[in-house]
Amino acid sequence: MRALTNGRAATPLFCMSRIESRQDWLCRAIVAGCALIMLSALPGAAEPVPAAYFGMKLINTSPAPISPEEEARIAATAERLRERLENSGRYRFVDVTPVAERMDLYSNLSHCNGCDTSFAQELGAEVAISGEVQKTSNLILHISIYIRDAATAQLIGGGSADIRSNTDKSWRRGIDYIVKNRILKE
Repeated sequence: MRALTNGRAATPLFCMSRIESRQDWLCRAIVAGCALIMLSALPGAAEPVPAAYFGMKLINTSPAPISPEEEARIAATAERLRERLENSGRYRFVDVTPVAERMDLYSNLSHCNGCDTSFAQELGAEVAISGEVQKTSNLILHISIYIRDAATAQLIGGGSADIRSNTDKSWRRGIDYIVKNRILKE
């Protein structure tokens, strides 16, 4: 039953309470959103980790020699890894040229008994990142990425993947898999 006031129907009281509750909800949602934005802007919330990236090596254990195509693939894979990690915002790469001459003394920094972490410390990095692709044959290859704590030399991240076929596409898919499903997995 509606009450008439000056020939018009009066607005029921329950309609006003619904409007007020919507306004309260909207206000609470705005305050919560602002709080999340402010928390994400706190110092150290998502600071990139200083990293020394030492690239990747191709280890050939197959009877066939390394081809120019494979040399190009290892360079492209190393660059792809660097780009993916840098674009993630988790890592900030330091310049490794000050230790380049000493790096050349080792055939593979992924297995140099801690020289990579020593170099990383010297460069002011918190982690050392390196990798390798092992070619067993043109059908069987293995990609490994190593992320070590520069202070302790402990393995703290990375990953590996077996790939089949020795093509540009298989190498790209292998490195992308490691980055997405091992290194940057939440």
